[in-house]
Amino acid sequence: MAADAVEGARAVRDEDSFDVPAVDTWLRTHTELPAGLPEVRQFSGGASNLTYLLRYADRDLILRRPPAGTKAKSAHDMGREYRIQAGLAPVFPYVPKMVAHCTDPDVLGSDFYVMHRIAGTIPRRSELGVDLTPEQTRQLGFTLVDTLIALHRVDPEAAGLADLGRGDGYVERQVHGWSERYRKAKTWNVPGAEKVMAWLEANRPADVGTCVIHNDFRLDNVVLDPDDPLRVAGVLDWELATIGDPLMDLGSALAYWVQADDDWAFRRFRLQPSDAPGMIGRDEIVRYYCDRTGLDRGDWVFYEVFGLFRLAVIAQQIYYRYHHHQTRNPRFKNLWLPVNLLERRCRHLIRKA
Repeated sequence: MAADAVEGARAVRDEDSFDVPAVDTWLRTHTELPAGLPEVRQFSGGASNLTYLLRYADRDLILRRPPAGTKAKSAHDMGREYRIQAGLAPVFPYVPKMVAHCTDPDVLGSDFYVMHRIAGTIPRRSELGVDLTPEQTRQLGFTLVDTLIALHRVDPEAAGLADLGRGDGYVERQVHGWSERYRKAKTWNVPGAEKVMAWLEANRPADVGTCVIHNDFRLDNVVLDPDDPLRVAGVLDWELATIGDPLMDLGSALAYWVQADDDWAFRRFRLQPSDAPGMIGRDEIVRYYCDRTGLDRGDWVFYEVFGLFRLAVIAQQIYYRYHHHQTRNPRFKNLWLPVNLLERRCRHLIRKA
């Protein structure tokens, strides 16, 4: 089977290429592999860490590494991402099987890790990738929420991840941290967002709980089982996972959840098929999640605004790298546009609150 058969795997961009023989030599010290170098392809999705397919004769492996250019202080920690998934594996059956983590800069120029690929379908921007009726799509929507709930019910101690948390005050730290990141990444063509940041600071609630959170839970970060597309086979991209507030995780997830009745501008920047016929909407997700977990949705508008603002910061940090010529990836050229849109959406929700 050709590497092209793995959806999203394309030729490696010149700026993201690496020494394949060096990686192969290192990898053979950690696991048995068939003779020959792997065929290497790059996954075109994602805008932060770089992801590659290493196709050997008898298996597919995935390599994750940081991008080139200036990085946020706590971002792109390959060892942390590796450790989280390795710890979750015995208690949350949706993480890929880890192979090894490399800390030797002579191999690739930075830390990286390798894991097994989870076979299945990853929903993309325009389609789920599987043929479902509206009723089945609705069922899949609830399955996705149940998967997030299952993660939030993981005992951090049992996963060996309790030390990732910093105790009470998660909401406060997130508001301060994302505000600081936005100010540092601001460019001339995006708003100052000071009113949004001031509102978040003035209206932040106390933490409602502490649990393992994914922090980037999206349709295009799940793998649907190839034999049963209504079942989640895996959850990917654990770069931002930590110990924190579950409603903050839900709010961040729903920032990406563009639905069919949203205005045209918001739908223009949809990144996942959350508007598929039959798919559940944001309000229904919040009600279902809170009913199943027993949490009070309280003043949900805070979590909604925070999620949208956080997404604006993520987009702006990526655009900042393009703006300052730290990457040439043309996908990032116009990311300042959704930053403006998200800031306006935050102000609209605040006015309605």
